[in-house]
Amino acid sequence: MFDYEQAFSRNIGWVTRNEQARLRKVRVAIAGLGGVGGSHLLTLARLGIGNFTVADFDDFDIANFNRQAGAMVSTLRRPKSDVLVEMARDINPELDIRVFPQGVSAGNMNDFLRDVDIYVDGLDFFAFAARRNTFAACHDKGIPAVTAAPLGMGTAVLNFLPGKMSFEEYFCLEGHDENEQAVRFMLGLSPAMLQRPYLVDKSAVDFLARKGPSTINACQLCAGVAATEALKILLGRGPVHAAPHGFQFDAYRNKFVHTWRPGGNRNPLQQIGLMVVRRVLAGMQARKDRQDV
Repeated sequence: MFDYEQAFSRNIGWVTRNEQARLRKVRVAIAGLGGVGGSHLLTLARLGIGNFTVADFDDFDIANFNRQAGAMVSTLRRPKSDVLVEMARDINPELDIRVFPQGVSAGNMNDFLRDVDIYVDGLDFFAFAARRNTFAACHDKGIPAVTAAPLGMGTAVLNFLPGKMSFEEYFCLEGHDENEQAVRFMLGLSPAMLQRPYLVDKSAVDFLARKGPSTINACQLCAGVAATEALKILLGRGPVHAAPHGFQFDAYRNKFVHTWRPGGNRNPLQQIGLMVVRRVLAGMQARKDRQDV
């Protein structure tokens, strides 16, 4: 027989019993249940979060096996939302989970964010329209939002908190095509670019095809860090840094950096970085094009 207090009793010590009871009552929204989103859901469920709102329209494919928590032979071609909800309820059968199997969109955003205490981003890197809409809605509704990006074998983290800098103010994506949005999103997440030196096969990065390399190492680090940031925000325990402050930890290089970019991508350092990244990516694309001829 399931018992909540016993199931999550080993959390006590790092949180108080009263704090654990509070976590049981909060609602976390997660859009995207792939590499990071699925791990976010399972990690937060084991933390004792009692209520979730999740969205994902995709099915599991064999290309997901290297990093996605729900990707297994037994789940091939099954909806990610069905699989991850089953896995989460196997951890805590008392969970209240609202599911949006069509994904998140402008049309269902109000319902998706109803009664939500915090949003944790799990959208695909290239899902710029959905991400911008979701973060804008969180900003308008005063909902804190956390994004932890899997980069190389590490994670880059930004918190967008009520009354602080918004996602759009930081990344400055308005009016740019998807390739430029990808460049701005990547450098905004990772001003230090700790992951760049050990990219051993540059042909694996193809912005035009909307694909890049990934690791389970990074996804699991993202889940641990995002859950910790969410816990601190939900319980009012600090310190919690909001954008334009961020941080990146790279396990491969054993490096941690705190980043601070006033003005976000308008910052002069970021403008220089954007020019460099554009040149690097253009060179990588040119080499790939020559190889494909």
